[in-house]
Amino acid sequence: MADFVTLSNYLEHSAERFPDRPAVVDPSGLTLSYRRFDERANRVAHWLLTQGVQPGDRVGIAIPKGVDSLSAVFGILKAGGAYVPVDFTAPTERNRYIFSNCRVKAAIVDHRTTAIFDAPGEGGHQPSAILVHGGEEAGVGPSTPRHFTASILDQQPTTPPAVAPRGPNDLAYILYTSGSTGLPKGVMLSQENGASYVDWCSEVFHPTAADRFTSHAPFHFDLSILDIYVPIKHGAALYVISEELGKNAAGLGPFIQDNRITCWYSVPSILSLMTQYGKLEQVDCSSLRIVNFAGEVFPVKYLRRLRELWPHVDLYNLSGPTETNVCTYFKVPMAVPPDREEPYPIGKVCSHCESLVIGDDGKPVSPGAEGLLYIAGKPVLQGYWGDAERTERAFGTFNGRRYYNTGDLVRLDDQGDFVFLGRKDRMVKRHGYRIELGEIEAALYKHPGVAEAAAIALAESGGPVTIRAILASKPGVKLGVIVMKQHCAASLPAYMIPDTFTFLDALPLTSTGKVDYQTLKKRVGAS
Repeated sequence: MADFVTLSNYLEHSAERFPDRPAVVDPSGLTLSYRRFDERANRVAHWLLTQGVQPGDRVGIAIPKGVDSLSAVFGILKAGGAYVPVDFTAPTERNRYIFSNCRVKAAIVDHRTTAIFDAPGEGGHQPSAILVHGGEEAGVGPSTPRHFTASILDQQPTTPPAVAPRGPNDLAYILYTSGSTGLPKGVMLSQENGASYVDWCSEVFHPTAADRFTSHAPFHFDLSILDIYVPIKHGAALYVISEELGKNAAGLGPFIQDNRITCWYSVPSILSLMTQYGKLEQVDCSSLRIVNFAGEVFPVKYLRRLRELWPHVDLYNLSGPTETNVCTYFKVPMAVPPDREEPYPIGKVCSHCESLVIGDDGKPVSPGAEGLLYIAGKPVLQGYWGDAERTERAFGTFNGRRYYNTGDLVRLDDQGDFVFLGRKDRMVKRHGYRIELGEIEAALYKHPGVAEAAAIALAESGGPVTIRAILASKPGVKLGVIVMKQHCAASLPAYMIPDTFTFLDALPLTSTGKVDYQTLKKRVGAS
């Protein structure tokens, strides 16, 4: 354990080796050296310690991406805590539930998100201290004795805090993902879970201090683990892409060109939009050497176009749930055949993982047969926060080894790569997020005028997923698209709001009285 390098050690070691090299470039243009970045994180850690945060305590983060949120991440880790990031733009009720569900001891938030704490959370929970960024500039001061403005950090030491060393099994962060019960579930990841993945990335992508990485994914999304920790471990520069720029396909190519980005990671939908609307043929992206994508199927026609535009780049398809981060990978060939229509495989299992494919009989299948992908090894989650039953259901034991059931249906092809075939449950991937359709249905049912609700996902072969809501109203109630979109926006993050709403007199049922999803898919898919 003495030799174990923690996630916060990455920053400390790089600050020693490269004190004056740029560590973080904020969307505002602010550039922090490794020395200054380490000092800012130390200030956060010292403040948390003054507020009683102890090793293992959870600390919430609700700030836009940038220097402040990155300092919060490393400051929490330096204090021995585990960070819990939420979607800055998500509905207040959802974020209140997340912070209260895992009982955050403290929270670091933007002044526009303090409404999260206007009411008690689950079980009456409230954090003991809230650090508010941006309030002073906006003329907003602390509203209660437990609110502190960010200027309090200026009073904290810049030296490393005195905290007992963290070990591989200590909790590092909790990422909340969509839950089938209608509430998000907290995936608990340890120091070793994160570090083993960073080590694998180092082995495959060979990062150096000369690299320039982008931070494209929001911090509550598992893609951010590569974005944050791989460059910091190697003394590279991390360029934070703002929420606004991240959705602007036309602006991303010039961003790569102007900043001489070398390593990129995003969901395929962003890269698809860049090939269509980014005018990439007009910008110089020759600095790129690695482009990773993950989280959803990359339509081959757009992948082919990307390969034509960036023939010099190594393209990797990374795959895996939040519970394992990346567990398989596939290097895209240097040429995508013009007649290829099916998506490429999700590839081979990563070196820090072990895999099994389990059939319907609960036993490993023969090579080439279809089954569920199970993963074991250092990156596999500790469990779901406060839900021992769900944790137990998620695992299987084979030959005395504990494996996590990813829920992904796969088969092994002739080249030894896993081919993704779909899922048996009602989870779908969209914009890189794994979404439980049951959580969307639970939100729809919260509307007082809804009698019956169903959510289905449709996708063309290799194309983007669309989510459609089908509703039947209560007698005398007339529902409309605008009303339902507004209702969903109040309880669901933007990426989970259905694309379309269809209204029926009643939903079709199976002979057992359950919603007949297959009939709905045929009816709505044909409309």
